[in-house]
Amino acid sequence: MKTPSNSILTVGSLAFDTIQTPAGNAEAALGGSGNFFSIAASFYAPVQVVGVVGDDFPQSHLDWLKDRQIDTSGIQVSAGKTFHWVGAYDQNLNEAKTLSTALNVFEHFDPVLSPLHRESPYVFLANIDPVLQQKVLDQTPGSRLVACDSMNFWIKGKLEELKKTLRRVDILSINEGEAFLLSGKRNLVSAAEHIRGLGPSVVVIKRGEYGATLFTDAGIFIAPAYPVATVIDPTGAGDSFAGAFMGYLSKAGVDRNLAKSDPAQWNTVLRKAVLAGCVMASFTVEDFSFKRLMRLEAAELAARQNALLGMISV
Repeated sequence: MKTPSNSILTVGSLAFDTIQTPAGNAEAALGGSGNFFSIAASFYAPVQVVGVVGDDFPQSHLDWLKDRQIDTSGIQVSAGKTFHWVGAYDQNLNEAKTLSTALNVFEHFDPVLSPLHRESPYVFLANIDPVLQQKVLDQTPGSRLVACDSMNFWIKGKLEELKKTLRRVDILSINEGEAFLLSGKRNLVSAAEHIRGLGPSVVVIKRGEYGATLFTDAGIFIAPAYPVATVIDPTGAGDSFAGAFMGYLSKAGVDRNLAKSDPAQWNTVLRKAVLAGCVMASFTVEDFSFKRLMRLEAAELAARQNALLGMISV
């Protein structure tokens, strides 16, 4: 069996999330970066997920992922409990407060890729331990494009290891607060330029209800969020953004070489990918977990993408 030429490999968490938001509560809802990313990306390209779950994780969901043509062969089922995160949002829905984290089987997660997964041309490293991110990179030397995410926990606790990861990736996708923490700057432009100096030539800073900002050699692109009337749960919006962003890039068939061979085309595709990410995130926030993505139709997605383009056209 051969890996599809536009396949995306993602390595991240599959989890249970218990969430409190102003709109209500969700107890042990399905979550995790691997879930949100892969479902969003699957609208554009074949996806391979590598992660670990406990024996309490529903087989029915793994079957649903397979039905979405998401390769779950890299998801290990271990004896024990699945990673469980408990968080809460106040009226400011841009950032969650972590109430508790139980790593459970995820604590001993060690990503060993199959020969098929090692051939994946597109790689997305979700916000796992940067040491594990590097281990994945060691196993995917032939990748055409690599993006990664991170979080405050790793920026504070494993900064030097994270810097090693950043020297090896093409794209970093993080939120505004993480960008400020990583760079030590309080200005978005200064923060992005500092981070680009650490390795990734492309930096995408996610800004919640304010959309996302793209920083490249060609300059800055500001993409608005798609306005939604009701926000139920922002959990996973950033991972969904990244899924659509990487999905769009892989569907377009672009890679890091395009940045040098045709920088104008590279920049155009990146901008469109950011808009695709903003639209996907707008669906995610309309319900708890990834319930909205599970019932999302391709026609709805296309209609909202066209609507957002109409909103920003002059």
